[in-house]
Formats: sequence, C-alpha cells, structure tokens
Amino acid sequence: MDRQKKFLLFGAAWVSAFLLTWFLYAKAVAPQQEKMVKVAVATRDIAPGTLLRTTDVKLVNYPERDVPKGVVFDTKLATGRVVLVPLNLNEPVLASKLSQSTSVEGVASMIEPGYRAVSVPVSDVTGVAGLIQPGSKVDVIFTRPGSMAEATTSIILQNVKVLSMGKTVQAVQTPDPKAPKAQVATLVLLPEEAQKLELAKNEGKISLSLRNPLDNTANASTEPMTTEVLDPMISARLARARRGRTTAIGRANLDDPNVWQELTGEKKPVDPRKVAAEEEARRKKAVEPEKPKAVVDVFRGDKHTQETFK
Repeated sequence: MDRQKKFLLFGAAWVSAFLLTWFLYAKAVAPQQEKMVKVAVATRDIAPGTLLRTTDVKLVNYPERDVPKGVVFDTKLATGRVVLVPLNLNEPVLASKLSQSTSVEGVASMIEPGYRAVSVPVSDVTGVAGLIQPGSKVDVIFTRPGSMAEATTSIILQNVKVLSMGKTVQAVQTPDPKAPKAQVATLVLLPEEAQKLELAKNEGKISLSLRNPLDNTANASTEPMTTEVLDPMISARLARARRGRTTAIGRANLDDPNVWQELTGEKKPVDPRKVAAEEEARRKKAVEPEKPKAVVDVFRGDKHTQETFK
C-alpha cells in the first residue's frame, strides 16, 4: 500500500511539472496573438489643402490598443475631403485633420464655414522676426499714431489662427535662412472681426504677438493704453497748458497757435469774442466811406487845371 502511494505521488509531481513548464512556455516563448483592426492611413506625404482621392488612402492592420482616437476606419469616409494639416506616409488619418465633405480643392477649403480670411502686412518687427508660421495663434495689436496726447495702442483681436504666411500654408520645422521672408500674414476671422481689422489697417499700425498654441485665455481688459504709461505726468502738464498756467513759456507765446499745438498736441481753442471783434473790424473797414478830397482850380494865363488834395 505504501508503495502504491509513492507511485501516485511521483506521477502527480510529473504531471504538475509538465503543466507548469507548458504554462511558462506559452507565456514567454509562444507568439502572442494580439487583436488587430483595419484603419485608414496615407499612401504618401500629403500637403494641406489637398483633396483626398481613393489612391491617397488605404486600409492597413493596426494593433487595437494603439489605434488613435478619432481615426477613420473606412476609406470612403476620407475621400472627397480636404486635408487641413500635413499627413505623412503611413500616418493614420484622423477625422479632425480633414474638412467637411467638399469637392473644392485648395487653401480656401481650409477655411471653416462662417469664417473669412484677411491678410495684413508684416515685417521683422510686426511679425515677431519670422517666428509666426501657418497654424500659429496670435493677438492683433492696433496702434494709433499721433502726438503724446493722441497716441494709443490696444489689443483688438485675440487668439486668432494664422492660415498662411505669404503663400506658405504649411509650417516649416527648419526654415531656410536664405528664403525670402513673408511680407503678408493671412488670418482666419469672423466677418465682424474682419471689418474691425480692415478699419484698423487704414487708421494706424498693425502688429502681431505670438501666443502659446495651448493658451486659450483672453485678456479681460481691452481698454486702449495711452502715453500715460510712459509719462504719468503728461495729463497734468497738458491741463496746466490748457489753462495757461505754465512756467515754461510766457503768456505771449501761449497766444501763438503754433506754440500751443507743439506743447499740447492740439489746435489752440478759438475765442469766439475775439473772432467776432476781428470780423466786425473787417466789416467796418470794408464799408467805411472814403474821406472827401479837396479840389483846387488853378489858372495860369489862359490855362485852367485842377489839383486834388487828400
């Protein structure tokens, strides 16, 4: 009986060892069977503004755990739509990178419905030294020129998307330093924002300030900034000048309109009583009759002449 139990224990140990060995082999050595799904990918490098055709996308097997959110699973859902951002070879096609269904190809298809594209001139200074690229977010700053009393600056538009710089609609990772810099930036705006920008372009100077693309906060204060931030005492000096209580120049100079405008940036106010007095003097001078003249008859022999004396 003891011998039979020993054989049973020995057999059970062999079976346990076999099962443990098979389990470890299945987990560590045997190939893993991972679930795959078919997703749409680009068959080539595709630039923004390109209308996708059937040859531009294909279905490939993709690990289910690595499938990005919003990917297109059917090529029919991608064809006939315009690419909004660059697509690389074999990159999964996301619905967020495509426009709505359209049959129009080109940059105009990248403008969302309800928006408009407006261009503004830029330079190295107003365009942040060429750091602004297509797809960047910017604020639009308007500066009204003039004297110290008139100059103002304010942020008129915030968090605006840049559609293109010049004719470039694709951001370049390593810009060519020899390439000519864009002189025009095209912004995507609502119609009322486009009107505001066009008015500002004609009234003063436009500059762009670059934003962090993840920063969607808006400046709560949009009040124009005046020259008081540079010279806090300018208002007091202008007030004294308007009242004529300045020690810098005399009263005689304050009566000179040119001196007044140079000091205050404004035209000297006109005294209506002085204007009325000057007008009355001119009117009297125009209608005043000429003084009578003295006429003397002069006889020299048989000759007769007349001499007139004032």
